[in-house]
Amino acid sequence: MKGRTPMTVVLGMLLLVVWPVVAHARDGGGPEASTITVSATGRVTRVPDHVIATFGMETVGRSLADAQRRNHTVMAKVLERLRSFDIKPEHIQTSSFTVTPQYRPSSPRSGGAISPPPEIIGYVVGNTVTVDLRKPEQMGAVIEGVLAAGANQFHGLRWGLVDERSVQVEALKQVVAAAREKAHMLGDTLGVKLGRIIFVNEKSRLVQPMPRLTTMAAMETDSGAPVSPGEIQVEASVTLVYEIAPN
Repeated sequence: MKGRTPMTVVLGMLLLVVWPVVAHARDGGGPEASTITVSATGRVTRVPDHVIATFGMETVGRSLADAQRRNHTVMAKVLERLRSFDIKPEHIQTSSFTVTPQYRPSSPRSGGAISPPPEIIGYVVGNTVTVDLRKPEQMGAVIEGVLAAGANQFHGLRWGLVDERSVQVEALKQVVAAAREKAHMLGDTLGVKLGRIIFVNEKSRLVQPMPRLTTMAAMETDSGAPVSPGEIQVEASVTLVYEIAPN
């Protein structure tokens, strides 16, 4: 029994040394694969096919009922004028309605006197309507008509694309094709074979219109008011990571 003791001790020491190496190999999952990373960016340009405009009306009255009546009278004329352009009802929306009291300016008090509660002397009623115009060439006439109907606020224009998603898909298809072509070119140049794609990252965004540098930059409407729709750009980018296949 004494002769076997040294062998048992040596074997136990070998197990203690070898076991962490085996565990590390399993946790690490083997050597990392070599990869090629490529990126591409691009854009698709379109002329806007709809425009969103917001108009408003503020009226003042000594009583809330008076301010509301004035506001309703004007906004009814504004909506009637909008309907005269054959705009669908679902494309006309009341986007905000506000009521703000007006107070009499307070007089300074001296001697520690307590100020009386503020006195309401009138009301301001605000009403805004948002219009989604699917015939952008009418925008100049719409602006002129709505302001002539009595609206006293105009909050600007926002151009857009009705089918924005399809343009984003088109832009992404173009940049993916460019990235794949670049990856295969690099593989051929480096003399390696591409394997599977192990990572994809894509982004796209809508860029508001840029001024159009052509003789058609200002589009004249029937009313003679110049409207420049410019161009909308949909930008896209993609990053692909390929495994390099073993020889």
